[in-house]
Amino acid sequence: MNWHAIRAIYLFEMARTRRTLLQSVLAPVISTSLYFVVFGSAIGGYIPEVEGVSYGAFIVPGLIMLNLLTQSVSNATFAIFFPKFSRTIYEVLSAPVSHFEIVASYVGAAATKAIMLSLIILATAALFVPLRIEHPLWMLFFLVLTALTFSLLGFILGIWADNFDKLQLVPLLVITPLTFLGGSFYSIDMLPPAWQTVSLFNPVVYLVSGFRWSFYGSADVAVGVSVGMALLFLAVFVAIVMWMFKTGYRLKP
Repeated sequence: MNWHAIRAIYLFEMARTRRTLLQSVLAPVISTSLYFVVFGSAIGGYIPEVEGVSYGAFIVPGLIMLNLLTQSVSNATFAIFFPKFSRTIYEVLSAPVSHFEIVASYVGAAATKAIMLSLIILATAALFVPLRIEHPLWMLFFLVLTALTFSLLGFILGIWADNFDKLQLVPLLVITPLTFLGGSFYSIDMLPPAWQTVSLFNPVVYLVSGFRWSFYGSADVAVGVSVGMALLFLAVFVAIVMWMFKTGYRLKP
């Protein structure tokens, strides 16, 4: 395995974060603070507790997951789209680097940035509400697994997109709505039975539920089901990436 090539691409992508520090770090932190002001203070006054947890603390895992999904997708999407747009991707593809090493570099950097930002948001949330993490290792497991999975999705979208408009199409019209409707700011047990059933068709429900369980020990769906669904999403995205490289889908000039 060519570790020098992986390290070079990885460090280059991480360097982009330092060059855009204001946009990459400060903006999401400010957005999270505003969520606490609006949801935690305004709605929290009407819903003091959810499943024995204060509403402000209850929405923390959902806020982190919202950021994690959107950042993982957008980081990986832009990382692979710009080399493709500038046609420098062909130099990478022709280099003595395997497809696995290319994916590992771009996806690894995108996931790392998303995880770092999520931890910063977690620290920011601790300034607003008292937090407890009952299962810290499971919290890290869900954090890393989700970041890798949706960074792979972002990598797929970056290859699929052939213009700048398509870059934000799926994140804005699919990822964000699914996250808001996936129990980020409420428990699906609060919904009518029919809507609870409908919610189970939302893949984000399983990610948010499992992640929230790692904090407070309560979940909308069984933890094993959440882990299984997360691994299923990962396997599906890995298969799609493998197919893209095998067929050269939108990678050939």
